[in-house]
Amino acid sequence: MPQPDEFRYVAADDPLALPLVTELTEEYDARYGDAWGEPASTELSRYPASEFAPPHGAFVLLLRDGTPIAGGAFKTFDPATTELKRIWTSKHHRRQGLARRVVAELEEESRRRGFTRVYLTTGPRQPEAQRLYLETGYTPLFDTALSAEEVVIHGFAKSLGAEPLDVEDIRRRHDESLAHFYAALPNRRLGTGRGTQEVLA
Repeated sequence: MPQPDEFRYVAADDPLALPLVTELTEEYDARYGDAWGEPASTELSRYPASEFAPPHGAFVLLLRDGTPIAGGAFKTFDPATTELKRIWTSKHHRRQGLARRVVAELEEESRRRGFTRVYLTTGPRQPEAQRLYLETGYTPLFDTALSAEEVVIHGFAKSLGAEPLDVEDIRRRHDESLAHFYAALPNRRLGTGRGTQEVLA
């Protein structure tokens, strides 16, 4: 008899997480190529595994009969906020609401750790991710009247408690984080929230 799906927290470099990392690497590179002046999958090695380890982070897999079918992670963004990363659903198990379940689990784990809000970014060529966050109560930190390619990095945030989201504060932190990100790219770009501007390196 099949066992119920199970969430399991593991280290980011646990061999059980390899399908997640492998599929995300392939998908990022297929969607974005080297649009940033480096392979898009470089993002997956940007942070050490320790950033996704307790007490400051988490890495979770959703297992079905012992096999990873979805997963995700968070790291600390600021003392009150976790940043969701690596949200993934196996290409063989899509359209089952699994990403939504992973996001909900990571939100709950963030609450258990005492965080009061969650933040994340996604790219312009991931419309399904943008829909997921809009449909699950996240506030966009960008001008929704702009096209995805004008926005480039799409930031979202959500309050995890009774207090409303401090949009001004998290948007400021988002803009600061983006400035550091863009400045570190080989092909530097500045995202203003009202469009993008190429900057000579």
